[in-house]
Amino acid sequence: MKTPFKPPFKRKASGVALADLIGAAINPLLAKQGFGESSLIMDWPDIVGERLASRTEPLRLQWPTRAPNRSPDAPPEPATLIMRVEGAFAIEVQHLSAVIIDRVNAHLGWRCVGRLAIRQAPLEGRPDRDKRPKIDPVREALAGKQAESVTQSVADPDLRAALTRLGTKVLAQDHKKSPA
Repeated sequence: MKTPFKPPFKRKASGVALADLIGAAINPLLAKQGFGESSLIMDWPDIVGERLASRTEPLRLQWPTRAPNRSPDAPPEPATLIMRVEGAFAIEVQHLSAVIIDRVNAHLGWRCVGRLAIRQAPLEGRPDRDKRPKIDPVREALAGKQAESVTQSVADPDLRAALTRLGTKVLAQDHKKSPA
């Protein structure tokens, strides 16, 4: 009698998401900067929102030194979250500091952060954003001629030049009309 055919031994698929491995790999590096875990760095956009995350980044948690006469059972003093913030956006971050601290503490699950320290500097590893729209040179030249013809009647030459520059930029932009 023939034995039934048995397929060769199959391994069970044991795939692990790369995102699950990254956290464990960078946790020791982040521990040197005071972060207990990578979730604060990895989930920054979810914690503070896309708008703040695009202009801020957490640098490190600075923990206060433990006083020698302090009880070992006393709860730890909260840390200072040091953040890098782009230029003038630091004023807005300063006004939102209580909200940011609350969101970070809610994410971590305990009163970990007590205050923010802001460092104004460009964010590393992010491309510079040129906020001005690109204008076609031909379109700008045509708009300049049109603006000059409109401002010919202005007597003051400085004012005429300023109005011509303004008119050139306004007329050269591609104003797309949105449907009403």
